[in-house]
Amino acid sequence: MTPAACHVADDPVTLTAFAAALLDPARLCPSGLRAWNGSDPTARLAVHRNNVVGSLIDALAETFPVVQQLVGEDFFRAMAGIFVRHAPPRSRVLAQYGQDFPAFIARFEPAQSLPYLADVARLEAARVRAYHAADADPVSADAVSLALTSGERMGELRALCHPSVSTLASPHAVVSLWVAHQNDGGVETVDVDAPECAIVLRASLDVVVLRAPDGAAAFVQALLQGQGLGDAVASAMQVAPHFDLTAALSLLLAHDALTSLHLPQRLDS
Repeated sequence: MTPAACHVADDPVTLTAFAAALLDPARLCPSGLRAWNGSDPTARLAVHRNNVVGSLIDALAETFPVVQQLVGEDFFRAMAGIFVRHAPPRSRVLAQYGQDFPAFIARFEPAQSLPYLADVARLEAARVRAYHAADADPVSADAVSLALTSGERMGELRALCHPSVSTLASPHAVVSLWVAHQNDGGVETVDVDAPECAIVLRASLDVVVLRAPDGAAAFVQALLQGQGLGDAVASAMQVAPHFDLTAALSLLLAHDALTSLHLPQRLDS
């Protein structure tokens, strides 16, 4: 259906009805819809509806390839079709579409036999956000060296993460499942009930999914919330009493995940 195939009257009510009918095949063709050549607008709307819904499902399949592999193409497209009709795009940028899909999967009754599916979807959504995140230069080695000589004030250090950085804590082996699907097999060896945490970021042009060491995801999440180094370590130790700060910082610095490491100015100075 070309842009000139039909005309919709510039009436807000008609436009709203057209948008609703476009996603709901049970709705009648809006009365204000006209085909340019006098042909049946109902048939033309049906073609356009299939194209729109099919394109949005294709976009979700691009964003969530591992989810599709886990459930199969037929199940995925049926599930995605229901999501599309209930949650159409709010932006013209299709790369942003589907960020609510993981929450939908978590509520989708036919998917409840795969309790890890929603978290795998969250991991894939995080990868897309990381890919499209803003650029930022990594913290310099000199800044790191200077910050780590802060002595008794080291706990006050503020570390800023790259805009692409996010974390995911799951009661399931989401990182292992995702990695297994990148390697074309080995899924049967994954203990899906083993809890795993992920750190997702973009290093240069590549999105990286890291299986976070014990406490590291909680540490990074605390940094993302603006906590100082001392408080972030405390947050990490609540979930991992043997949290290794040196290992966590080394991991983040090795992947250019930090853009700043500095001491805030004291109010009494």
